[in-house]
Amino acid sequence: MTPFVLLTVLSTAALLAAEWRGLRPGVWIAKPLASSGFVAAAWAAGASDSVYGRAVLAALALSWLGDVLLIARRSPGLFRAGLASFLVAHLAYAGAFLARGLHPGATGLGVLAVVAPGLWALRWLRPHLPPGMAGPVHAYVAVISTMLACAAGTLPGSGGPAIALGAGLFYASDLAVARQRFVAPSFWNRAWGLPAYYAGQLVLASTVA
Repeated sequence: MTPFVLLTVLSTAALLAAEWRGLRPGVWIAKPLASSGFVAAAWAAGASDSVYGRAVLAALALSWLGDVLLIARRSPGLFRAGLASFLVAHLAYAGAFLARGLHPGATGLGVLAVVAPGLWALRWLRPHLPPGMAGPVHAYVAVISTMLACAAGTLPGSGGPAIALGAGLFYASDLAVARQRFVAPSFWNRAWGLPAYYAGQLVLASTVA
């Protein structure tokens, strides 16, 4: 385990403890540290040495920004900014997977596989969305579904299964964020969503090597 991976693991544990106890200063410290770990892990693994790696590094950096913006829970403007940052991060991931190479058949199956979950998520969230959020959420679901389909279509070989796993964990963690924000706020959304998110980002960071 590299020092940067360890930083993310330990900071995620500290973040969960801070969320459980409602210690907002702890969240402000632990969350940026946890996210900095996955950015640094990708950089240390040689992300700057390839087009794929640079696109993944951009996605991780945008995710870091989104994480920081979403710490302020009571600001709709910052939430929208965080949502936009993550949306562009997913586009960067999709671009990275495209640059790496996609298998047409696997990508087609990936598209078919994400349609039903995406439609279900929109139907689930729609009654709970505040005014002005329907458009951004629909766009976000479309983009993250595209990212996941591209991840499923990555060509076989080094990193292919890890890409699909990391993207799947990221997708799942976004459902926890949506449930927390719009449906049923609870620590338990974070209890599984945060580990899934940080594990997914670390897995994707590892694929740049």
